[in-house]
Amino acid sequence: MSPIEETILALLADLAPGKSIDPSQVARVIQPERWQRALGQVRSTAVGLARQGKVVILRHNKPADPDTFKGVYRLRLPIAGE
Repeated sequence: MSPIEETILALLADLAPGKSIDPSQVARVIQPERWQRALGQVRSTAVGLARQGKVVILRHNKPADPDTFKGVYRLRLPIAGE
C-alpha cells in the first residue's frame, strides 16, 4: 500500500460514518510545504481506491463514477448497502 493510500484510509477511519474529506487534506499531510504538487497523485490514488470499492468519490455530495467525474470532489468510506 502506498503512503497516499495509507493516508487517505487513515484520515477516513478517524471520521464519523458518512463524513468526507477534501483531497487537499491528504496532500497537506503527505507534502506540507508544496501540497498542491501532490494533488494529482492523490486524485489518481483515490480513483484506484474507488475502483476497488475502498472509498467513494463524491461530487455535489453524491457518489460519482471514478472513471468519468470532473472537477472538485471529496472522499468518504462506503456505507453499508450502497
